[in-house]
Amino acid sequence: MTFQQLTYVVEISKCGSINKAAHKLFLSQSGISTAVRELEEELGIRFFTRSNRGVEFTPEGKEFLSYAVSLLEQKQRIESLYGESSNTAAPTRFSVSTQRYPFTEDAFLRMLQCTQDNRYCFSIREASMDAVIDDVYDHRADIGVIFLTELTEKIIRRLLDARELDFHEIASVSPCIYVRKGHPLANRDGVSEEDLAGYPYVSFEHSQGVGTDFSEEYQILSIKKPAQQISVNNRATMMNVLANTDAYTTGSGLLVERLTSQAVVTIPLSGKTCIRLGWIRPRSSKLTPQAAQFVGLLDQSIAESIAFTDRVHQSLCHGPSH
Repeated sequence: MTFQQLTYVVEISKCGSINKAAHKLFLSQSGISTAVRELEEELGIRFFTRSNRGVEFTPEGKEFLSYAVSLLEQKQRIESLYGESSNTAAPTRFSVSTQRYPFTEDAFLRMLQCTQDNRYCFSIREASMDAVIDDVYDHRADIGVIFLTELTEKIIRRLLDARELDFHEIASVSPCIYVRKGHPLANRDGVSEEDLAGYPYVSFEHSQGVGTDFSEEYQILSIKKPAQQISVNNRATMMNVLANTDAYTTGSGLLVERLTSQAVVTIPLSGKTCIRLGWIRPRSSKLTPQAAQFVGLLDQSIAESIAFTDRVHQSLCHGPSH
């Protein structure tokens, strides 16, 4: 199969006949017919049927056509980027895949604000932990941002080792619950598992078959399955649900001053082991300058988030309603 053959099939579909396609491409009708027939024989399908009115694509031909158009568009894109006539430098590239953390978004925004590159292609993707690990392993992301706990570390490190990925810890924080500012539990300096009974629990949805070790929430095995459960798939919806109901969720508890809704606060979970926040990368690769810059900004953002969250906790505990 060649790009030339793909071009012939696509052009025939646009013109509606082999004769018109040959005329437009300045080729003989027999030459195009032979090339298309050879491709049909190679793939074992028929692209179209011929009649006095032109050609009519078969269901298999229509399906093939969609792939052919996509491939030719990608070819054109590559040629425009890297063709001999192009004398512009390639853009600076960086990609991060992260669990749904506001401090990762904050670090990404800082990177955008301080970059001096004239041409760049930066991307951030928020996803579940298993998807973040896949992104880094498949080189769709330069680094990934995840967390480990005493409960999940063994199985997650086993997966990271199998994929030759290294985990680099940035900070260790106490797990918290997230609730609205006016929640009945909001002014406490800590909450126990028993305090959470009767309140709706909201969590991020995860793919079927993915274990709880890869959940984005801090897992509390001793808590019975809540009678009221809410599932969401993005951080904005999560914050809106928390801000407008008595629901709660669990996690690192870190708040970013300029990004986190002021309607949502966090409260430490009593008697629980710490959450270890960090980033992952392929063991065999070195950090690019852009990735190294981002890691520094991520470290800074997490440190500032910890300080801001501590101030919020203190203000809640010592407020007039405490």
